[in-house]
Amino acid sequence: MEYGAIDLHKKESQVRIIDQSGAIIDRRITTTRERLTSVFWGRPRARILVEASTESEWVAQHLEGLGHEVIVADPNFGAMYASRGRRIKTDRRDAAVLAVACQQGHYRPVHRRSERQRTVQSMLRVRRELIESRTRAISLARAITRAAGFRIRGGRTEIFLDRLGALELPETMRATLVPLRSAIDILNQELATADERFTTLGADDPVATRLMTMPSVGPITASAFVAALDDATRFDNAAQVTSYLGLVPREYSSGERQHRGHVLRSAHPQVQSLLIQAAWRMMRSRDARTAGLCAWADAIAGRRGKRVAMVALAPRLARILFAMWRDQVDYQPDRIRDRGRRPVRSSHEGEAAQASVT
Repeated sequence: MEYGAIDLHKKESQVRIIDQSGAIIDRRITTTRERLTSVFWGRPRARILVEASTESEWVAQHLEGLGHEVIVADPNFGAMYASRGRRIKTDRRDAAVLAVACQQGHYRPVHRRSERQRTVQSMLRVRRELIESRTRAISLARAITRAAGFRIRGGRTEIFLDRLGALELPETMRATLVPLRSAIDILNQELATADERFTTLGADDPVATRLMTMPSVGPITASAFVAALDDATRFDNAAQVTSYLGLVPREYSSGERQHRGHVLRSAHPQVQSLLIQAAWRMMRSRDARTAGLCAWADAIAGRRGKRVAMVALAPRLARILFAMWRDQVDYQPDRIRDRGRRPVRSSHEGEAAQASVT
């Protein structure tokens, strides 16, 4: 069997192949399907190692279509680079190290998501960009009107244009704001369309539909959670899920000193944000089915404030959603314990309560 490795980059990549006789073939190629085909087409079946990156999935799919086995590996796995020197770094050396790791099995494969969940994640990124663009446009409109002594009333973002139109602004300022008004109007329409698509997606996905039985969890949050995990069976317990989503605090401890900080950075920051938003909605709605969760969060809010309480509640929601998915059951409020009334704070609460929003 042949072994190979590709040090992937956006424009050009370095390829190394170790054939069955042990001979080494090095190639510097442009990162295109045509060049990959010219190098790997017609060769004996090979095991090829690539690091997880923006380009790794389409490259892996293309090489698999050529009849090869592809390993998409975690670039944070230190043992994969055990044979690399630190004084000189080049793409050719990196490809050589990856080829050795592939040959010796010193790598940690990453989970490759299904086509459906990759599409959902792309849709979520587009929606997030639309929201951020609208937020920037609204902030600029507020700044322009405030500079002239006008204040726009607070309220829901969706009706910002109505509140802006209610102001008696000078004609010159109205003309200045026309492009912003047009941009916000278009963004509102695109976001409404995106939300409708997520509603349809959620209705067609039995897992997302089940997760939406939890109060304050809608189609966007449920779809994002499913897309992030993709397959619930790859997690042994709920603690692994919260760690994977970055819903645990950083820890800087040594000796007798123990310090926990902000929640971890994650590959899924939008899921973090959506779960915290769900926590806020839950606390504001005070649905009887979430009384136990709200009481638990209230106890933390009394000690550390509402902001910390919402960040503490988010990982608990993630744990419940994972359990619903794993056990294939709808939300059952009678199984939620009101841990907020316990006299002794649990270790999980202590960790979560010390976390804050990044």
